[in-house]
Amino acid sequence: MKIIFELLGGLGLFLYGMTIMGDGLEKAAGDKMKKIIEVLTNNRAVAVIIGALVTMIIQSSSATTVMVVGFVNAGIMTLTQATGIIMGANIGTTVTAQIVSLDLSKIAPLVVGLAVGVWLFAENKKTKNIAEIFIGFGILFIGMDFMKQAVKPLKEYEGFKMMMLSFGKGTFMDSLLAVLTGFVVTATVQSSSAVTGILIALASEGFLPIEASLPIIFGTNIGTCVTAMLSSIGANRTAKRAAFIHFMFNFIGTIIFMIFFRSLTIKLVQTISPDNAARQLANAHTFFNIVNTLMLFPFAGILVKLANTIIPVKDYEIEEVRGIKHLDDRILETPSIAIVQVMKETLNMGQLALENYNKSIDAFIEKNEKYVHDVFKQEKIINQMEQEIAAYLVKLSNTPLSAEQHETVDSLFNTINDIERVGDHSDNLAELSLYTIEHDISFSDIGMEELKEIHSKVVDAYTRAIDALKTGDLRGANKVIQIEGEVDALEKSLRAHHIQRLNKQLCSPESGVIFLDMLSNLERIADHASNIAMAVIDTSRR
Repeated sequence: MKIIFELLGGLGLFLYGMTIMGDGLEKAAGDKMKKIIEVLTNNRAVAVIIGALVTMIIQSSSATTVMVVGFVNAGIMTLTQATGIIMGANIGTTVTAQIVSLDLSKIAPLVVGLAVGVWLFAENKKTKNIAEIFIGFGILFIGMDFMKQAVKPLKEYEGFKMMMLSFGKGTFMDSLLAVLTGFVVTATVQSSSAVTGILIALASEGFLPIEASLPIIFGTNIGTCVTAMLSSIGANRTAKRAAFIHFMFNFIGTIIFMIFFRSLTIKLVQTISPDNAARQLANAHTFFNIVNTLMLFPFAGILVKLANTIIPVKDYEIEEVRGIKHLDDRILETPSIAIVQVMKETLNMGQLALENYNKSIDAFIEKNEKYVHDVFKQEKIINQMEQEIAAYLVKLSNTPLSAEQHETVDSLFNTINDIERVGDHSDNLAELSLYTIEHDISFSDIGMEELKEIHSKVVDAYTRAIDALKTGDLRGANKVIQIEGEVDALEKSLRAHHIQRLNKQLCSPESGVIFLDMLSNLERIADHASNIAMAVIDTSRR
């Protein structure tokens, strides 16, 4: 029991250190993570490089692949792009094995002590992030040393040593058992890096020669696919295809290596590091994933076709999605990218609100009852979007964010509320339109022209506000505030003109009340456009 407790304690420190180091790397990378979306193209070679780099930063191929499933589910990337990212992730995860195979446990406490000192006294955020990287780095090696010490007593157990050595006999059953062991353990702990760490600890103490560890490593590569496959449950069918491609990539690679490259790999790593089993294991892990990517990269298109055949496209996948398109909880693993996605969703919501506003005015001018019901239907979608975006922002605010990112999240809370209020006012306008249609209420030509005049200014203000939100254009944002002032003045002027017409009995009291309600709603929409523009200006000042 003592061995198990110490091994679990060491594994806990190892994983904790890896998490801290990954978080520090991600924070230090900062907005560079956002550029991933911009860089991604259908060029699979670029996608492979990005997949490797992202996995090096977050220190987990499982996390990268889960994010890829989220990206595909949110429509950020295509299945072709996802295939490249998945291949790159397998290469990136080998960096963890390379790091932990180094014997740095003696300097690890010193690294942690110095890094904690820097973290406590540094005022610069970037310096703190870099200190976090070294804190995680040191804790990782302390955990690694704990695991090595924990497995040392196993030397007294001849049965354990024989079991480990049996994995390297090369027979079909022993090799299959070794692969299954790697698969089951990795699928259970949901971390190939954790399993690799344990294997390196065993190898360092002489329990696990490369002949025995290599098939287990193959199994861990297949086992890590389980995380993504579980993550794809509840996602769209394209995301399920991404998870399936990940599995097929590792499964096919394992079969090819077990049959054709096993002996070659063993000889190669033994030549490079003849007396170091831990280094041999790490190098074999890297060699497998790089060669597997090079072998299967030209056939990525075939993997995509195979996934589409096994999980075929359904008619509903082709239909346009109204509502949430870009959000997925899996993307929260990289907050900088999640913020980009929330912004996209906010703009999507803003565009739907603009469509609804225009349609509510068209319903009034054209006396079109169908437009009215279209507005009512879309208003429900806008309300639902606000709830879902707000819930996502709450989750996002609880992730590791920089001060600037927290301010962006806070600003988006207010912005989605303003957009939702625009939707509410459009709904009010549609109700007024329906009332005029049902009661056959008419308006004077001058009254209709005045409504069109103020509408043109309101739609201009709101459109510019959404554009400023999208581009960060301060000139456009300031123009919105100027137009909003013009709308306020115009609303007062038109209200006075209409009251004069009522006094002169040039229009009916019933139409007069509706006209004034229309003016109030239009003026309020301009106010919310101004709020959105002010949020853009305030964000730029921070």
